[in-house]
Parts: sequence; C-alpha cells; structure tokens
Amino acid sequence: MDFALSEEQTAIFDMARAFGEEHIAPHARAWEAAGTIPKDLWPQVGELGFGGLYVSEESGGTGLSRLDATLVFEALSRSCISVAAFLSIHNMCLGMIDKFASPEMKARLLPDAIALKTIFSYCLTEPGSGSDAAALKTRAARTEQGWSLTGTKAFISGGGYSDAYVVMARTGQDGPRGISAFVVRDGAEGLSFGGLEDKMGWKSQETRQVQFDDCTIPEADLLGEEGKGFKYAMAGLDGGRLNISACALGGAQAALDATLAYMGERTAFGRTIDQFQALQFRLADMECDMQAARTFLRQAAWKLDRGAPDATKFCAMAKRLVTETASKVANQCLQLHGGYGYLADYGIEKIVRDIRVTEILEGTNEIMRLITARALLAERG
Repeated sequence: MDFALSEEQTAIFDMARAFGEEHIAPHARAWEAAGTIPKDLWPQVGELGFGGLYVSEESGGTGLSRLDATLVFEALSRSCISVAAFLSIHNMCLGMIDKFASPEMKARLLPDAIALKTIFSYCLTEPGSGSDAAALKTRAARTEQGWSLTGTKAFISGGGYSDAYVVMARTGQDGPRGISAFVVRDGAEGLSFGGLEDKMGWKSQETRQVQFDDCTIPEADLLGEEGKGFKYAMAGLDGGRLNISACALGGAQAALDATLAYMGERTAFGRTIDQFQALQFRLADMECDMQAARTFLRQAAWKLDRGAPDATKFCAMAKRLVTETASKVANQCLQLHGGYGYLADYGIEKIVRDIRVTEILEGTNEIMRLITARALLAERG
C-alpha cells in the first residue's frame, strides 16, 4: 500500500496552491466585504483545467479522479474556502451533465462551462426540505413548448450570480422516483431570485433563494431521463462530500500554518509562546488530528474511484470526521492567537466562520452518522 502522492498529483496540488496564493488569497477579504467573487477570476481558473475536473477527456474535461480533485480543493482552500467551495459546486453540476446528459446537451453546454465562461449552480434544497431532499415540492409540468417549473429553492450558492442552474423538480409521484433534473439558464422567463442572504461565512458567495413562477424551459433542457433526477443527485453526493471535506481541511491547514508562524513571533513571560510545553502539546494534537483526517479523506476518495462497495459509507465517515476535525483545529488556532485571532486582520476568524457550514451542507453530519450506522447494521446481516 503506497500512501505517497504521484509526481502528477503533487504537481496538481502545487499548481492549485500557487494559483490560490497569487490570485485568490490577496483578495479574499476584499471579496468577502464586497459579497461577491469577480467573474473575471473564473476564466483564469478554467485555463488550469479546473472548470471540468472530473468531466471526461472525451467531453473536453480534465478527467481527474476524485482523489485528484480533493487535492485541488484542499490546495485552493488554503487561500479561501468560499471560492474553492463555489468551484466545487460548479464541478458537481458539470459531472452530472457529463455523466447523464444527452450528447446534444453536452455539446451545447460543456465547452463554455469547462472554460468557466459559464458558471453553474445546483438547486436541490428547498425551504421545507433539507436533509429530507426527496420531499421537495418544486414541480415541473409538461407544456407544448417543453416544461414549466413552479417552486422555490433555498440556500443556493450563486443564486442570481450564476449563468445556469441544475434544478431538481417533481415530474411525477411523491418520493424520489418522481423527481427529474433540468438545466435552467439565467434569464429564463419566470426565473427570479430572493434577497441576498446575510450569512455567517462564505460571504463572497452570493446566496439567495431561486424562485420559479411558471418558469418555461425547452424540452431539450431536461437533463437525462425523466424520473431519474434524484438518482443523479445522489450519485454526485459522495464526491461532493469529499470535496467539501477537502475545503475544510485546506482551511484548517492554513490556520495551523499561520498559528505556527504566529507562535514563533509572539512573546510572553520572556520567551516565544511556542516554547511553552502546554502549547506544544496542543500543536502536536492538532497535527495528529490533521494527518489522520487527511489520510482518511484520501482513503475514502480512493474507494470511490475504485467503486468499492463500501465507498458511500467511507465518504460519509470522512465527511463527518474531516469537517469536525477542521472546525476543532481552526477554533484552537483562534484560541492560540488570543485576542488577535478575533481580529479580521489575522485571517483566522474568517477560516473559523467558513469551515462551520461544512458540517451542515452536502448532508448534515447527523445524516453522515445515520448513513454510517445503517451501513454497519446492514453489514452485520
């Protein structure tokens, strides 16, 4: 068993980290204050091949493995979790299109999306259905022109900002088998957006409700087969959980790196605070926890890439472990900065805020525990 990254994987990580340090980190606070990410950033990201990370090479994408993708998101998140996580959402949408859309839809949508000239957002969650996603109420009815969508989606990253939306809507019976997937382009008749949400973190991501009021779209914008939308959505969740875990891990690593530097400069009682044994113990515990989380995340990604029968369980366990570890480490880093950790200038409080939501989205960590427990009971027989 080889735990080392290949030369290619190391190069991918280094390229993403260098790009983030040059083009994202210097602006992250300003983008947070502005409440948006400049759209001219995205084509630069696209030039690196990060717009279609796991879109197949045949479709014009980079064709990376899920393990490779976690390296990209971990590296970019060292500069800004919010930016990296938004890129993850775009890639999840494109992965679904590449895997399930018709050849015509792929040819029509993927080239500009891979180049990040077109930005995609994902619309599943509703005001009344979060963890119980199969209870969604947004409905799509057939018309002579194609489809008419009616309903509301909540907590949508990129709502009112993105160029297109992958939308889950009910076309049939109650439950998961009555759900289909659609692509709705910005500017569609009947598409509107709620007010900008004032969030704890991820403030540079514009987040709004997405509203469909007899929103008309052509037949060609049905993604895949009618009634298969929930299956498509669930197929992307394992990878999404790995990506969001990688974002949390990258942010926590940035906090730990900053804390190590700070402790070597900050003095108290006549010496730098990194010389106090009690604080050294905290550093040691954080390093152990981070290395364990990183190893587990990559093992889960390895299992997903190989189609292991327990991949879903491992993705759920990794999401639970990594995001909670990252939150704990970032909070400890803030504590070790003392009062300075509470100031925006030092960057730690932003990381703490940005990591917190990773325990909620892509399936709450309570749902991750449920998936794990059910898998254990099923394995018991």
